[in-house]
Amino acid sequence: MPIRNRFAELHPEITAWRRDLHENPELGFDLPRTAGFVAAKLRAFGCDEVVEGIGRTGVVGLIHGRGGAGGRTIALRADMDALPILEATGAAHASKTPGKMHACGHDGHTAMLLGAAQYLAETRNFDGTVAVVFQPAEEGDAGARAMVQDGLIDRFGISEIYGMHNSPLVPQGQFAIRPGAFYAAVDSFHIAVRGRGGHAARPHGTVDTTLAASAIVMALQSVVSRNVDPQQAVVVSLTSFRTESEAFNVIPEHVLLRGTVRSFDMDVRDHVLKRVRDIARLTAESYGATTEFGFDEESYPVMANHESETAHCVAAATEVAGACVDDAPRTTGAEDFAFMLQACRGAYIQLGTGDGPGLHHPEYDFNDEVIPTGCSYWVTLAESRLRG
Repeated sequence: MPIRNRFAELHPEITAWRRDLHENPELGFDLPRTAGFVAAKLRAFGCDEVVEGIGRTGVVGLIHGRGGAGGRTIALRADMDALPILEATGAAHASKTPGKMHACGHDGHTAMLLGAAQYLAETRNFDGTVAVVFQPAEEGDAGARAMVQDGLIDRFGISEIYGMHNSPLVPQGQFAIRPGAFYAAVDSFHIAVRGRGGHAARPHGTVDTTLAASAIVMALQSVVSRNVDPQQAVVVSLTSFRTESEAFNVIPEHVLLRGTVRSFDMDVRDHVLKRVRDIARLTAESYGATTEFGFDEESYPVMANHESETAHCVAAATEVAGACVDDAPRTTGAEDFAFMLQACRGAYIQLGTGDGPGLHHPEYDFNDEVIPTGCSYWVTLAESRLRG
């Protein structure tokens, strides 16, 4: 069965939910309006149980099939949080909160899963239970781990869990997935460089931290090219260089560097992080400076799809869209759904939204045209996994 006719009828309503969420973005775990919006909708749909506060501000709705409670439970997950970005779309539904916007499409993810929940609660054409999981804090705060630690999998008896993310890199309305490692592990680090500040006219009386930090930035470019097997995919990026002074005539005493490491192999990951620390320390010492190395945000592990569950996703996506790319390229983006896949079998798929500004861009806006496709996929997957 392709796109469900019901979602053609619901499309304007689900789009309105999505745009309301887009206008009112919230960050991290601080999602009182968003979580409240989701919980209210789930109750209005007639979900058998709605539980709030899982993983601080996560929401879980339970929908029992035609036989009532009992049998297997599978979970469908969407993320709810936005990003600290100043929106530049110019859309009528643009963010009302300067400096916050849904630049990754989580508003679309939430709206599509709400649409699927409404349909499943109306029809209940399955046996067992569907748990619709709305997660906070995907963007850097490991909300998935918080929900798992709060008993998500065991409390609701979840045997399989599935996720979906929109992708401007995939043609509109098409799906892409791969078994095994799909999204990279991510580690965000900082390097504090300390020296001896002074007057820029007398550099010989200082330990120049800008010079030492610049040398560190250049030296770290050798990690991937000279310390990692060329067949391994690794990224080391230095993304921020901040001094304590902006004066033209001051050599600052401190410089703070920030960066990220992306990898797909745990041994390679450990080796790369050690090389980053060692190269930074030794390079700084050669200029008379010192360093302190630390991590800025929660580290995310590699997100690896389970093979049999990936096949279930391919079957559902093919039924809806007519085809599904089942060998999608790995992405060096990160996804904290990895924590859920470590705790439970499942898989994560991409839904194409077509050409346009990329994710995390101030001009990005979720493509509402794919809403019926995403909703139909969720329903098809749930019904097929809980059939008979």
